[in-house]
Amino acid sequence: MIRYRRPNQDDPIIYRLIETELVPYSHLSKGDLDAVRKDLPIRMSRGVTLVVSPAYEDDPCAFIHFMIHGDLLYIDMMAVAPAQQRKRHGKTLLSQAESFAASRGCSRAKVMVDAGNERARLFYQKLGYEITRFIPMSLCYEMNKSLRSNQPARLI
Repeated sequence: MIRYRRPNQDDPIIYRLIETELVPYSHLSKGDLDAVRKDLPIRMSRGVTLVVSPAYEDDPCAFIHFMIHGDLLYIDMMAVAPAQQRKRHGKTLLSQAESFAASRGCSRAKVMVDAGNERARLFYQKLGYEITRFIPMSLCYEMNKSLRSNQPARLI
């Protein structure tokens, strides 16, 4: 089931997913990574975080964190626990985020994917995202997708 993040219950698991599934692909220095870790509580308080959990009261096994800026949906972070990968959790979370954003007037989506994270790059490409540029300073691909305004809004 998909639900909104509950900080007290979910954040330790979300932070663990960030450490195990996202940080290994980052090209940030140790100092920059430490600063990002310190900023996570503030970062998570901005935008929307949805999680996948087996049942409403259960701990999450996947999450997506996103923000809306005008007509732009920005996918900030998404990760799925290894044991839960290939079960469509990522696709479902991304679809929910896109529907949420489209229902609020967003017409485009953007995500940054670390250069070494080929699985993520292929995942987003399979779901309609296109590489628009490579950013050498952060060693990331910027990927964009046009959101159809006629997508039905889904209730979460």
